[in-house]
This record gives sequence, C-alpha cells and structure tokens, in this order.
Amino acid sequence: MAEPKPGRIAGHWRPILTWALVGSWGAWAVVRLTGADRLPGFGVPVTPLLSLTPYVAAAAPLPIICAAVLRRWRATAVAGVVAVGLVAAVLPRLFAADQPHVAGPAIRVLSANLMFSRVDPDYLYALIKRTGADLVSLQEFNPDEAEGLDRAGLGRLLPYKNLDPRWEANGSGIYSRFPLKALPSQPGTAMAMPNAELELPGGRRLQVTTVHPLPPISGSAFGKWRHDLRGLPAADPHGPVRILAGDYNATLDHAMLRSVISRGYVDAADQAGRGLHPTWGVSMYGPPLSLDHILVDRRCAVRRVSIHDLPGSDHRAVLAELRLP
Repeated sequence: MAEPKPGRIAGHWRPILTWALVGSWGAWAVVRLTGADRLPGFGVPVTPLLSLTPYVAAAAPLPIICAAVLRRWRATAVAGVVAVGLVAAVLPRLFAADQPHVAGPAIRVLSANLMFSRVDPDYLYALIKRTGADLVSLQEFNPDEAEGLDRAGLGRLLPYKNLDPRWEANGSGIYSRFPLKALPSQPGTAMAMPNAELELPGGRRLQVTTVHPLPPISGSAFGKWRHDLRGLPAADPHGPVRILAGDYNATLDHAMLRSVISRGYVDAADQAGRGLHPTWGVSMYGPPLSLDHILVDRRCAVRRVSIHDLPGSDHRAVLAELRLP
C-alpha cells in the first residue's frame, strides 16, 4: 500500500486546525454574549476564565489571519463575525456615555480593597483627604486598620461610620461625611457587607452597600459568590438613591454582575469610559482585571471616575464623582 504523500496529510489537517482555532474563539463568544455562565452547569473554571474576555477580544484577529493565510474563506468569515461580537462586547467600555441631566447634591464615593488591611492607615487617610471623598467603602478591613485610621484623624474628615472590622479578608466598613444610619447587613454573606443610609444636604437620602463576595475560584466559593451577588438590593426608582461599592470579584463580562446592574444601576467606570482600567493584578498578580466597581443608581449622573494606587494592596481604589437627581 502506498503511503500518503506529506502534502495530503497537511491538506487533511489544515481545515481541522483552522476550525479548531475559530471554534475556540467562537465558543468563548457564545458563552459571553448569551450570558450562559449564569446557567446551571457553568461554574469553575468557566467563570474565572471569562474575566479574560478583553484579552481574548484583543487576540480575535489571530484566527482570522490564520484562516485567511490557509485560504479557508468560510472559516475566515466565521472568525470575522466572532471577532465583531467580542469587540462589540468590550470596546464600549472605552467611551463615556451620555448622562442624565440632574441638579441634586454632588458626592464623591471611594471604594478600596485593603488586602488584609496591609495598606498603611496614614496613606489611606491622605488618599481620602486628597480626593475629597465624602463616602468611603472599605473591604478586607480589620480592627487594626480601624484603629490606625482613628489615630490618623479620619474621624475629623468623615465622622460618621458603620464598621464591621474582622480579621483576614472578612471585614468591611463605611465612612461618611454626612450623618448615616446603620441598616441591617446583607444576610448570609461569606464576608461582611454592611448597609447604611445617609442623610445628604437638603434632606435627600442615599443608601449604600459595601460589596465583597468570595472570588469564584472553587466550587464552594462559586456558590457563595452567586448567592451574595443575587442578594444585592435593587434600586427603587421611587425610593432613596442606591450605591453598591466594593470588590465584586467579577468583571463586566460576568452575567452575574450584569444581572445586578440590570436591577436599576450603571457601572460608574463604564459610564465614564474607564471600564477597561484594571483595578486588580497590576502590581502583584496578574493578569490585570477590573474587579472593583461602584454601581450607581441609574438616575444619577457620573461626572468623573479615577483610579488610584494602593501601596500594600493587590487592588487599586476607585473614586466616582456623582451628581444625584
């Protein structure tokens, strides 16, 4: 029997390899664009991997080029459609959105994950003072950090607070320039997620939740992550303005986070054209991801968002300047 010629072998494997490459990007696009990651059966490792969607979208020309070089024109066309879908899901985060015309009080909201409270309290105090933050949401906040902020003089800047400091990564806290009333914390969460209601000038009320679910990197943590995100309160168009600020351990490519946003919120960084600015993995770990979010009642206008380094933490702080209705 005659052996197959090398050219025939290459010709046989060429379409298989081409379609395998196109299919890999295509499967990713289908999961991302349909929100399939919120369905039963999807968990670890699909959910953590979806955080990499901006990188996958940036590499979407690769299967197009490979298919075109190999003259697989049908595969080239399919790869082009996949690339358009992925880019359409990611690219809008680079552009600021139109904002509602509102004339209510202005407020600056800062959210920071302190990485087991390794951020120097004096540095954090200086950041809060420099940015003029009126409302601060802290995660991974322990009793030592609370005492250090007291010594630094944070009580003079933000005299009102609702704190639940705990050891390791479990504590959270809210500091405010305006009088606040502590509300019951989010029920059944793995880590502290306190709530508070602020009274702003003119008698306006604002409710805030510090958000910090477990990272969905194991089967048990994934279940708790979904539970904690599902339990976040919806914004009531007829009630007080709501803000959900913290480390979501999620990006805008996760259907669970988009589901929270659909309950009456917008992502402040996304609205300001900063939705791809990484807040985690920049200095210590990688790849850089946008895990920290300030979700704002969609009735508010997002004026500006800035990202600030936090020496000692694997996260960056997020500051949102808002105008309330």
